[in-house]
Amino acid sequence: MSSVFIIVFGLIGFTFGWFVYSKFIAEKIYRLDPDYVTPAHTFNDGIDFVPTNKFVLWGAHFTSVAGAAPIVGPAIAVYWGWGPALLWVTFGSIFFAGVHDMGALWASTRHKAKSIGALSEDVVGKRTR
Repeated sequence: MSSVFIIVFGLIGFTFGWFVYSKFIAEKIYRLDPDYVTPAHTFNDGIDFVPTNKFVLWGAHFTSVAGAAPIVGPAIAVYWGWGPALLWVTFGSIFFAGVHDMGALWASTRHKAKSIGALSEDVVGKRTR
């Protein structure tokens, strides 16, 4: 199989994820409000809570989403081959990693910027922390 096909396949998948699936998740699942004031503005102290450019925030989010792909992708390729690895890296990033990290950010911003550990303690109980 040509590497051009692999690149086109990945680009189509990520384009769908960016323009279609992310819009669905934002509007129907998380119901994001563009006028919502984030903890960076509410608790702005110039140290831990600082409003930042959306591209800087996107970069931080992207690195956390892409963090496991260089480890898990080759491990899958060694065991099952490059086809499943390509599917995992492409669709895993779109349907699992991106949604998980977006959900973690959403939950944290809606609960006074608490960490996932502190948030799980509030929602589930002390033993989850």
